[in-house]
Amino acid sequence: MDCRTKTGLKMFAMEAVADFRTVGAVTPSSRYLTQAMLRPLPLARARVVVELGPGTGAMTRALLDLIRFDAVLLAFEINRCFTRYLRSNIPDSRLVVINASADTIQNEVHHRGYERVDAVVSSLALGLMAERPRHTFLAQLRSLLDDASIFTQYQYFHRLQMENGQLRKFCAAHLLRQHFRSVEQRIIWRNLPPAFVFACGKPLRDTH
Repeated sequence: MDCRTKTGLKMFAMEAVADFRTVGAVTPSSRYLTQAMLRPLPLARARVVVELGPGTGAMTRALLDLIRFDAVLLAFEINRCFTRYLRSNIPDSRLVVINASADTIQNEVHHRGYERVDAVVSSLALGLMAERPRHTFLAQLRSLLDDASIFTQYQYFHRLQMENGQLRKFCAAHLLRQHFRSVEQRIIWRNLPPAFVFACGKPLRDTH
């Protein structure tokens, strides 16, 4: 399959079936979920913005419409097909698509000459990540944020995670409160499926 020429929705569906563990969703984010994820972010003043798990770019395009002309958007996408699609279909010099996993975020950001990040939006399926990479990612993320930075993350309403090959309940709020002093939560019903959106600030500085 040529990832660069397929329509976004068709390719998203095919990749979700082929590799659900890394895609972590069945459809792209709705505009209601996108708005809820971006609204808490300080995009008007942000110089360095990170997106985790952009997929086919539903939130990416919205971010590019909102960030400054001199800002940079670092988009981490582990799926190679999505990576090629984003690079071919969103021609914006502010967008840097990085084919790497979230638990390399600290090295990747520093490698590009940035010490801190102003805003982070994540579509990662945290419940499908193993516990160690999950905490490694959040610990690295905290090191890149200051008290003015905001991180948003969503979790589907079903709250399922994969653990030792079995599906179990997973509470993203509990996990995020181990890494941030401020975690605000709301439900977005107009999404398939409905989702919780978490806006996190004031990263904790002690280790977990």
